[in-house]
Amino acid sequence: MEIDLPNLEAIERYKFLTSVVVPRPIAWVTSSSPEGGVNAAPFSFFNVFGSKPPLVVLGIGNRPDTGEPKDTVLNIKASGQFVIHTVSEGQAEQMVKTSTALPREDSELAAYGLDTVPSQKVAPPRIAGAPVALECELHSIQEIGQNRLIVAQVVHASIDDAFYDPKTGYVDAAAMQLVGRMHGPNGYCRTDSLFEIERP
Repeated sequence: MEIDLPNLEAIERYKFLTSVVVPRPIAWVTSSSPEGGVNAAPFSFFNVFGSKPPLVVLGIGNRPDTGEPKDTVLNIKASGQFVIHTVSEGQAEQMVKTSTALPREDSELAAYGLDTVPSQKVAPPRIAGAPVALECELHSIQEIGQNRLIVAQVVHASIDDAFYDPKTGYVDAAAMQLVGRMHGPNGYCRTDSLFEIERP
């Protein structure tokens, strides 16, 4: 089967690409509005982009209900700061709830009973209990059609002591019980089933 992606409807392109590019890591992002409100939202178009300097990328489209930029985008453009959290299976249901398109003045943190702790180097707070928090400062935004490629530098990281050995720098990734995004509206996966292949 050969598929001419440019000639498909946008929703069909989305369904195909998100079904074949799996699993995808989830960035659970907190950001602050100029008025002081705090937004929380998950994004699965996310990855690490480099280490010299430490860069991450987010792909964020428009709100499906209005076609306008999402609150996370508006907040990042205004402040240049945000926090990316990894998502454990224990917080997965709360993470999914924060994907709801609330009015801009409403906070997902308050709506879904999420506690926060202060960040070290950026204004938006961290989500309490997240295994890892990456505090980020905006590097650049590329607008491509209705997509935004957000590139940011990680300026500080926090990880639960149970998952990190400071002597070796070893992270016990399996123990974090992170979840990833799969296909379809409700598809997720666990990331604690690992196997190894020796590299040549």
